[in-house]
Amino acid sequence: MLRKTRIAIVDDHPVVIEGLQKLLLIFDKFELAASFNNGYDFIKYIQKNAVELVLLDINLPDLSGIDLCKELKAIAPETIVLAFSNHTERSMVMNMIQNGASGYLLKNISSAELLNCINDALNGQIVFSEDVRAIILKPALNGNCEMPKLTKREKEILLLISDGKITLEIAKMLFLSKLTVETHRKNLLHKFKANNVAELIKIASKEGFL
Repeated sequence: MLRKTRIAIVDDHPVVIEGLQKLLLIFDKFELAASFNNGYDFIKYIQKNAVELVLLDINLPDLSGIDLCKELKAIAPETIVLAFSNHTERSMVMNMIQNGASGYLLKNISSAELLNCINDALNGQIVFSEDVRAIILKPALNGNCEMPKLTKREKEILLLISDGKITLEIAKMLFLSKLTVETHRKNLLHKFKANNVAELIKIASKEGFL
């Protein structure tokens, strides 16, 4: 009997999980172990269940996928982690790799390229979707630092942070959970390579975001 590769999906968008499930289950070599829309539930699962590969979103409602990747590799170092994200910042890519990920794929990837990347990762390679490879190479070619690209929600939260609003206040103003705001805050720190809020505001102001 063909031994199947156990794959888990962690993404806060049900339509993404559904699409990946349908794609992966076409192939007999893959078995969908489980799917989760938040990080903490997945951590509980991985502590008791073996998974060979995880497709992991960066934006989760309870914690950053970057932090989750690091924690996952501490719990299950043999598990292969592939970031599966819409974020195109080079810093995000490098942070995921530094935290133990075996690759970074953008969600605009074709099904054929996704399957190739999964197979290459299972064979021990570090993999990037085509667009991510271009992102990684660009700074080396032009010698300039990449400007952070912010989502509309991140811009809103950045402005509120600069106004001195704390997480709970921002959550109430934008009708978000406290954990979601904390995730956006962490992503902003990563994108601007800031160690704290004061440094974040300083860099964002210098770069014209405020």
